[in-house]
Amino acid sequence: MAEAESNIVEFTVSELSFALKRVVEGSFEQVRVRGEVGRVSRPGSGHIYLDLKDEKAVLAGVVWKGVAARLRFLPEQGLEVIATGKLTTFPGQSKYQIVIDHIEPAGAGALMALLEARRKQLAGEGLFDAERKKPLPYLPGVIGVVTSPSGAVIRDILHRLRDRFPVRVLIWPTRVQGEGAAEEIAAGIRGFNALAPDGPIPRPDVMIVARGGGSIEDLWAFNEEITVRAVAGSAIPVISAVGHETDWTLIDHVADLRAPTPTGAAEMAVPVRTELLAALADLESRRQGAVGRGMERRRRDLTALARAMPALTDLVAVPRQRLDNAAELLRLKLAGFVDLKRQRFAASAMRLSPATLRRAASQKHDRLRAQHARLVQAVSVRQRHARRDADRLSERLRPDLLSRAILRNRDRLAHAGRLLGSYSYQSVLERGFALVRDADGMMIRSAAAIATGDNLSIRFADGDVGAIADGSDTGGTAQPHRRKAAGPKKTAKPAKKPARAAKKPGDQGDLF
Repeated sequence: MAEAESNIVEFTVSELSFALKRVVEGSFEQVRVRGEVGRVSRPGSGHIYLDLKDEKAVLAGVVWKGVAARLRFLPEQGLEVIATGKLTTFPGQSKYQIVIDHIEPAGAGALMALLEARRKQLAGEGLFDAERKKPLPYLPGVIGVVTSPSGAVIRDILHRLRDRFPVRVLIWPTRVQGEGAAEEIAAGIRGFNALAPDGPIPRPDVMIVARGGGSIEDLWAFNEEITVRAVAGSAIPVISAVGHETDWTLIDHVADLRAPTPTGAAEMAVPVRTELLAALADLESRRQGAVGRGMERRRRDLTALARAMPALTDLVAVPRQRLDNAAELLRLKLAGFVDLKRQRFAASAMRLSPATLRRAASQKHDRLRAQHARLVQAVSVRQRHARRDADRLSERLRPDLLSRAILRNRDRLAHAGRLLGSYSYQSVLERGFALVRDADGMMIRSAAAIATGDNLSIRFADGDVGAIADGSDTGGTAQPHRRKAAGPKKTAKPAKKPARAAKKPGDQGDLF
């Protein structure tokens, strides 16, 4: 038996694993597998790991980073798909898997299920709420269009804009179908939003995202999450014009306005220029008619008022007579005023004769000399008083007088200090009394103010002692427990004095 076993070829684990890998890859080099997507994992490396399953088995799968970037849509859990690739093994875990090169939904039903799940997710985030939608400008100056530059859609939009109201149109060319279309559409929307309002390329006032009709697979780029979020994040109002009137995509829900067709989007973006001109002409005609009617009505009113007014000569007759009377009265008044002033002038001239002026000057001179004599006398008296006050002050400031005043004030100060020392409570403490305070530092004046267990501070002449009230019947006694300040070293105690008469409870005694 041992010899028979020795004829079996012996493999290492690695040799056997890689041999199986070559057999599996050679036998299943290209396969198509239909199944439901189970677990999906997207690590930071960019690869996608997933499971394909049916009711009986599970097949592991992997989509490498380069292939994942080219996928039209990303696989999601619960979606039935058809995956194309090759089978291989993973020796590190002794398992086999399919390396997917292409993956697509298994029919329109799977796409509709994915679309409905994505719609519910985005609606739950509030991207479809009506409160988020922005109003469109009535007459935009610049319109941005994100679409294919070679299709009939852009020609329809430009033709319709030219017919209704010619404005400046900026086109962001993108693919609208196939791999990478969703990324290009989202980049176009973000690109228009990134333009500066006053830059060399003007920022659009409104944006149209457009595409012609097609199947759900053809319109799938407008259902991708990256496209929907780009429209939701746009600061420029967006009109969605994808497909025909019966075609609905996810950006139709998030756009600020949905147009049934690209041509309808152009009609919604601008008004009809001829209609505006006709409306302006009608408004101008109505304005001119209103102004003419107002002027005619005011002309009739003015004519009626003119007929009701009296003649101009009648209006000025009375004021003219009053003016004549006033002029005559003014002439008479002026003549009398001139005569009066002439008389006063003659009287003044008589008072200003040379003899009169000499007498007045002599009187003023005599009065001035009298005032000068009085002023000299007053200055002399003031100087004598000032010299007398200076002599008195110098007499008071003699050194011997100052010394006597200082000694006198020093004796008064010493006397006040001795009096203050005699009144100080420190001298009372030196005679044997004590000062009792509570824990807050407040003075205690009676034993009734002390409760059992209160912390007390007793001050003697040579320091403080802490104590606790024991609550005895005599009003409480204090048990010393800590000395707060130490005084000088005490000498031998003298003999005890005879006990004093017992005090009544609450009687602290008189410190003085």
